[in-house]
Amino acid sequence: MRTLIVSDLHLGSNSRADLLRRPEIREALFAQLADAERLVLLGDVLELRHGPLREAMASARPFFEELGAALGDRELVISAGNHDHALVEPWLEGRGGDPDPASLGPEQIFDAADASPPLVTIASWVGSRGRGPVRVAYPGLWVRPDVYAMHGHYLDCHLTIPTLERLSVGVMSRVLRRPASQFDRVEDYEAMGAPVFAWRDAVARYAHTGAALNGMATVSAWQALGGGRSERDPAARAPGPAARLAARARRRALVLGFPLAVAALNRAGIGPLKSEISASELRRAGLAAMGEVAVRIGLGDAYVVFGHTHRPGPLDGDDPAEWRGPGGARLVNCGSWTYASIFLRETAAQSPYWPGGCVFVGEDGPPQVRRLLQDRTREQLRPVRPGT
Repeated sequence: MRTLIVSDLHLGSNSRADLLRRPEIREALFAQLADAERLVLLGDVLELRHGPLREAMASARPFFEELGAALGDRELVISAGNHDHALVEPWLEGRGGDPDPASLGPEQIFDAADASPPLVTIASWVGSRGRGPVRVAYPGLWVRPDVYAMHGHYLDCHLTIPTLERLSVGVMSRVLRRPASQFDRVEDYEAMGAPVFAWRDAVARYAHTGAALNGMATVSAWQALGGGRSERDPAARAPGPAARLAARARRRALVLGFPLAVAALNRAGIGPLKSEISASELRRAGLAAMGEVAVRIGLGDAYVVFGHTHRPGPLDGDDPAEWRGPGGARLVNCGSWTYASIFLRETAAQSPYWPGGCVFVGEDGPPQVRRLLQDRTREQLRPVRPGT
């Protein structure tokens, strides 16, 4: 079955970075459905860490209603990631009440009605149109006998970059005395990640979250450490010379203290972590971690399509060896549909993290990475905030 796979829509982002809230951007994605018999939304479809569910759902509704019309009678499968894990949490909780539940495998397929109330609502917006119920896959699905797709959030358990997500699951692993080096099944990853996702979801349920939980603190720290340039650079935006000097001093202190902090985390058993956070190291570390997940949940040498890191690939110029897991898995990333200024330069050719990626899986042959917004300028993609 010809399948189009899209990941990391983050519909409902407070920053309005979710580009698919805009009709002209949706048209670029929906045009790709002409080649496909099935669409897979591969997790982080909703942004549930920025605020209450009702706000994300309201932002997402136009997308799903238009998607239903564009899909016609084609199949729709939705998976969950770390930012919208709540979409499958009721189903996972229900399994916990079964007297003798089957072990979680790499693929569980079930109806939206069995997953959660928000997915029931989303299914109603899409409409059946002769297609049957919207299906849910978790943590992923076999698209073809040799192609497996999952969001990829399990890779945080093996990541060497000290992101907030990595530190959170590292602490949980340390507390429960279940090191990631011993994981060999899906339940191991859920046991580490689900509690972390749940408390963040609980905070966002009642009010908008701050920078520490919505990701902006991580972006600011990464930029201060030299990882990238951002429109939100506090040193550049600080009012007055004295404020700019103070911002630069804070940045210098962070740069000097960061390796010491990473070393302390490693001594505390949260690692292994590295203090290098360049864009190239982000790519390498993410691929190495995803390759490790593929080995531990038994994916063999399949093509493994994932999202999560927002970096599509492999792209022209990438080292093919980086995209091959230690067990032979052939890694393919969908990219994202979010505008992240810190990763973007003026053109798509200069920006591996340029939004608008997807993966097309045909009846045979390697999955194809497609980048649908390369003809847009950065200015055309820049989010438009109300009142501007």
